[in-house]
Amino acid sequence: MKRLLYTVAALLVCVSASAQASFLQKTFPKTPTKVQLQKENESLRASLDSLQALLDKLSERREYEEDIEAVFRGNEDESNPEQYSQEVIDSLLQQWYENAYANSTDVDYDMDSVKFSSNVSDEEMMRRLAAMNSFISLPFNETVKNYMVLYSEKMPSKMARVIGLSYYYFPIFEETLNKYNLPVELKYMSVIESMLNIRATSRAGARGMWQFMYNTGRNYGLEINSFVDERLDVEKAVDAAARYLADAYSIFGDWALAISSYNCGAGNVSKAIRRAGGARDFWSIYPFLPRETRGYMPAFVGAMYAMTYYREYGIQPMNVGMPAQTDTIEIHRNLHFQQINQVVGVPVEDLRNLNPQYTHDIIPGNTKTYILNLPFTWTSAFLEADQDSLYKFKADSLMSEKVIKDVKNSSTEQRIAYRVKNGDYLGRIAAKYGVSVNQIKSWNHLRSNNIRIGQILYIYKGGSAPKSTDTSSAKSSSSASGTSAKTATGSNGEKIYTVRSGDTLYAIAKNFPGVSADDIKNANHLGSSSIRPGQKLIIPQK
Repeated sequence: MKRLLYTVAALLVCVSASAQASFLQKTFPKTPTKVQLQKENESLRASLDSLQALLDKLSERREYEEDIEAVFRGNEDESNPEQYSQEVIDSLLQQWYENAYANSTDVDYDMDSVKFSSNVSDEEMMRRLAAMNSFISLPFNETVKNYMVLYSEKMPSKMARVIGLSYYYFPIFEETLNKYNLPVELKYMSVIESMLNIRATSRAGARGMWQFMYNTGRNYGLEINSFVDERLDVEKAVDAAARYLADAYSIFGDWALAISSYNCGAGNVSKAIRRAGGARDFWSIYPFLPRETRGYMPAFVGAMYAMTYYREYGIQPMNVGMPAQTDTIEIHRNLHFQQINQVVGVPVEDLRNLNPQYTHDIIPGNTKTYILNLPFTWTSAFLEADQDSLYKFKADSLMSEKVIKDVKNSSTEQRIAYRVKNGDYLGRIAAKYGVSVNQIKSWNHLRSNNIRIGQILYIYKGGSAPKSTDTSSAKSSSSASGTSAKTATGSNGEKIYTVRSGDTLYAIAKNFPGVSADDIKNANHLGSSSIRPGQKLIIPQK
């Protein structure tokens, strides 16, 4: 540096004063003034703001195009954020597999790799499909054939039960679909969704025969609160599903695409159409759909085929014990199923099967009028019972202030599965959903604030998570105190167990002598062995 300065000084001696001044100005420019720096900063800031505005606009455009399905799935950020995750995806087809095969003698299959053969020729299968004269196109190929064989030949016991249930539920579905001028064949979607299990629940929180997520159900007018979950109401859920499908058809103009969108969301179908160069038929976009959705339409064809030709395959419909006729009665006061059972005599199981929407066996008639479904054979006995005696029977214990308060404080499953995006951090996500960073960390068992792109975070809007996951301190105290901290006494004296992370039905059953995993399943009307943290299970008394 010194050598450089000496050289410059020597040069200055040899040149004129004006030349010296010009040289120094170019070589050692003046330090900018504070005003100049401020102006330069303002100019840079304006440029950055302009670029950020453009970036935000492009980002909004991208999210709009890729997440149209938010209209359907009801998720404010990503209607199907788990679309490519096998573990947590809201895949209704995957839920169907769980319901269909759990604890069954029927065999599970990997439908992506298996290739079934059948004694029925391809020509005969094609003839039968054509003879069904469906309003919805029913193509035949190797993929569809696999599902036709699956439903008709590979799980006879499950299909026998489904067909038996269909005698009761399908007339309800057909009436609703006709009301909206929709193809009655859409009723077979309920088989794919839930195998007609009224309490089917997916890992992502979709519930009922038609597998509505919380926000989607609310968007389509279903009441969901601590007392009532109309996703489980057979008539109201199919009505919402019919309106959903009508909306999807208005977007795509093709029933195969509308049906597929029910599984993965309209955004994923729209994305597949773009990737297929604008083609708008199922088999053209097939390679571009999420893996689970590719099997959805073929499964629909397979279920429809099997339920049309089950006699040819020797399947005998199971007697499922559903009543031939039912009556509806308006309820204007709080009423407990145990009151109806003990005063009128209606079996509690019948009340639960016909009224699954009342999730705590309580009809909250004090708030507004609700409907009670009864087997026709019990209608007269109910109407002839002294109404004051009915509503007052054990009301102090069955519906005490504490019982009502506990029900109101229970979770309404406003869970969102959020996929972390580039630029996300916990504070930003927490602010978006109105929760705290500590809540997100507790719900997802995070030890630090570090998150990664693509990671799934479970968020309970408004902070209404199950009590077992509300805070880390609650979790630690529960762990310290053992099984007793996880078990409470219900309003009817039964034991109520709160599921924790890592629990299985078998592990829970071991804590209660004489109780098996199947006993717990039956007591809670579970369609599969899947349970989730925070879920409350009745432990049957032995």
